[in-house]
Amino acid sequence: MSWGIELWDQFDNLEKHTQWGIDILEKYIKFVKERTEIELSYAKQLRNLAKKYQPKKNSKEEEEYRYTACKAFLSTLNEMNDYAGQHEVISENMTSHITVELARYVQELKQERKSYFHDGRKAQQHIEICWKQLESSKRRFERDCKEADRAQQYFEKMDADINVTKADVEKARQQAQVRHQMAEDSRADYSSILQKFNHEQHEYYHTHIPNIFQKIQEMEERRILRIGESMKTYAEVDRQVIPIIGKCLDEIVKAAESIDQKNDSQLVIEAYKSGFEPPGDIEFEDYTQPMKRTVSDNSLSNSRGEGKPELKFGGKSKGKLWPFIKKNKPPPPPPASALPTAVPNGPQSPKQQKEPLSHRFNEFMTSKPKIHCFRSLKRGGAAPEDFSNLPPEQRRKKLQQKVDELNKEIQKEMDQRDAITKMKDVYLKNPQMGDPASLDHKLTEVSQNIDKLRLEAQKFEAWLAEVEGRLPARSDQARRQSGMYEAQNPTTVNNCAQDRESPDGSYTEEQSQESEVKVLATDFDDEFDDEEPLPAIGTCKALYTFEGQNEGTISVVEGETLYVIEEDKGDGWTRIRRNEEEGYVPTSYVEVYLDKNAKDS
Repeated sequence: MSWGIELWDQFDNLEKHTQWGIDILEKYIKFVKERTEIELSYAKQLRNLAKKYQPKKNSKEEEEYRYTACKAFLSTLNEMNDYAGQHEVISENMTSHITVELARYVQELKQERKSYFHDGRKAQQHIEICWKQLESSKRRFERDCKEADRAQQYFEKMDADINVTKADVEKARQQAQVRHQMAEDSRADYSSILQKFNHEQHEYYHTHIPNIFQKIQEMEERRILRIGESMKTYAEVDRQVIPIIGKCLDEIVKAAESIDQKNDSQLVIEAYKSGFEPPGDIEFEDYTQPMKRTVSDNSLSNSRGEGKPELKFGGKSKGKLWPFIKKNKPPPPPPASALPTAVPNGPQSPKQQKEPLSHRFNEFMTSKPKIHCFRSLKRGGAAPEDFSNLPPEQRRKKLQQKVDELNKEIQKEMDQRDAITKMKDVYLKNPQMGDPASLDHKLTEVSQNIDKLRLEAQKFEAWLAEVEGRLPARSDQARRQSGMYEAQNPTTVNNCAQDRESPDGSYTEEQSQESEVKVLATDFDDEFDDEEPLPAIGTCKALYTFEGQNEGTISVVEGETLYVIEEDKGDGWTRIRRNEEEGYVPTSYVEVYLDKNAKDS
């Protein structure tokens, strides 16, 4: 089966057919190109869809993704991103392996086809020229033969006429001979050209055209084979991503199977549990007997008095009220400025007993709202720093979250301080790299930031410990901090007084309760006034000047030598003494020399 033999006379049809084949190839290229565009568009839409439903950072929606169902949904969104990525891979592979390759092949195919049909047309032109030469020699031979016949007839006519001179007859005879000779020459030329044409024609139809058509056939078969291979590649590109897409779908199924309804129910409890106990039964009040009603009112007021928290302290203060606790509010926080904090391992504040909820419920039913945090929220004010507006369980979670955040910030600052210290050591060893003194200010600033963050962390840890009920007793340092906080924040006391105002501007009965608490606080503080001064455990030298502007701190001058009576307990502060004056300074501001005996003891 050869086009050169079977289709020797179908040059024009073959030319049209091969052009149609190239058009088919270009149409397939266009199809694949549009498929890649669809894949890219689909992948983009999938990514936008997954991004649209991703939880926003630092929003309430992000907190909802603690639940297993939401986690499974988040995993589905992530897998959809991977799923979209596989469609992008399909688009890239089809573009590189099919579209680009076929486009290059089409250009080569067009050039090859053009050269073959150019050779075919050249062969056609040659055979047409040979045919024209043959026709020309044939017409000349025919014309010469006719001229020779006419000349012969004319000679015979002149020879038979008796009136014609002998010269005219001879002339006619010579003319006839010339015409006969010309006819013989034309005959010989025609015969030669005819033989040549037959040879060229044979070569054209049996050699040149079959060879050209055979090459065109091979070219067309390669085109057909190439488009078949491209279709296989098209399917293979899809097949290559099927395992990964399957894994994405398997991960979605796995995430769906990981949903735990019991765990989500427990998370709901943790999220919304208030920690309060259900209210008790309300006593029946018989209004038919006035005396019983009066007794009921008195019992109500007694229950309100008995409902106050009775907090016990260790040592001499056993059985006394904690002077800084008013009803269900936490103790005032220590100052956020550069003040020493309570010793981490020292005695802790007492645990506050819960007031019976039935008494609180009765009080809520019979009195006006006096909780300042709720009223401030109604006015549009900010929530209190200690989260006292929240139920106990929610407050504990918020405080724990705040403590964790502060600890992360402290660790970050400590890493920065270590990095600056290492850089300073490098500068000391290699002065050409930088001035070590240029880092002192930054190092001091980072140390102060660490001290402030530690103060904040310990303040929230104290509130957290109070909520968790693990404050058996208050240390001397915690008592001193509370005194400092009250001295530095008189506006807090004023605000509390303002919050006790009723809507009509008058003060409520809470004033007398606060006076009672203040008297108890005075008695409580007097029990700690007779303590012996702490012995010196070493000396220290001030590296920098420190202005102790806050209560509880002491000012030092660079180069000054003082006594150390309490070393740093991990809070960044050292307690020192100058004559009879005691106070705290940042540990980073002094160089401590402890006595060996004091260390051993």
